[in-house]
Amino acid sequence: MTLTISPSPSAARQATRPMTHAASQTGQAYVSSTANVSSHAGPDGLRPQAADSRGCGSSEPHLLGRYIAAKARLRQVVALPGAKGSVLVVDCDATTLGDCRLVAHLAADEPPENAAIVCNHYLRDVTGQWCRRVTPDDLQSVPFAEAQGQNLAAEATPGVTALTDRRGYKYRLELCPADMSIPELRWHRCSPAADGEPPEPISVRDAIASLESYEPVRTLTQRVLAVHRDDPALSTAMLRSEHARMETSQIVLNRGLRRAVLATAAAQDLSMSEIAARCGKVKQDSKGKRSGETSWLARRLGLAPESGKNTPTPWIHTDVLALIARCGLGVSPREVELG
Repeated sequence: MTLTISPSPSAARQATRPMTHAASQTGQAYVSSTANVSSHAGPDGLRPQAADSRGCGSSEPHLLGRYIAAKARLRQVVALPGAKGSVLVVDCDATTLGDCRLVAHLAADEPPENAAIVCNHYLRDVTGQWCRRVTPDDLQSVPFAEAQGQNLAAEATPGVTALTDRRGYKYRLELCPADMSIPELRWHRCSPAADGEPPEPISVRDAIASLESYEPVRTLTQRVLAVHRDDPALSTAMLRSEHARMETSQIVLNRGLRRAVLATAAAQDLSMSEIAARCGKVKQDSKGKRSGETSWLARRLGLAPESGKNTPTPWIHTDVLALIARCGLGVSPREVELG
């Protein structure tokens, strides 16, 4: 869910604290205490009035806010851990921890501070209706799971999603014949000039290299492997192996480093020779003059092809990337390595 209300700093800090196993047990206790409670407000007409002064600034774990309800009853809004990293924002009686109401169920990919935003919005809405009672199923369910599953299946369908590189080549996950009785799922490349020619099977690494980007090849590969993990009608062994090697490889894309070197050279009026010299790559001419080995740097950055090659490589070893980043640019390697 998306709200535009900004939480107080103390509330945001409270919401970002990691939830422990003890907190999970607390959530179970909260839910158990609501077994015989009505799912709507009783005749006393409880409504949130205002955040108590102790509110979000309290040191109590996972407490987002407090307020005084009808008949001077103190209630509180807390964040409880849900299934698969989700978070339940719950309104309950501050004394008995009973009469729990579900204010919101936040997905795992939402920012942690969203719990505090929801709390503040809820407490300010004095005319709002009560939420339904919390049930044990709420601790086991995943918000938006059905919609996410439908999107995952659609994106993981072979032949549906096509990627295009700067030369016009198209890349798709498609089925192709294999040495076994069932087809094999692989990445394929199709030339823009190909007229009726079948697409060429390529590896995950080749697809990433051609696009000079890990995404969306990596995500699409992960999703198709998840969807077809137990599918007996096709083989994913080769694709799974290629993906595993890519994830553990120390050879990474050099596009981020290339961009950083060119930007730094322009901003600080540095020559490629000076950057190479900082990395310890120095050459000496016949007159004894020393200078940075710019050809070495150009090859590492993908600006010039390796010896015997026609095109530059999009790859660089992590150790060399770290050398150029730290010594040549004076920055952390993480700042220039693509994610």
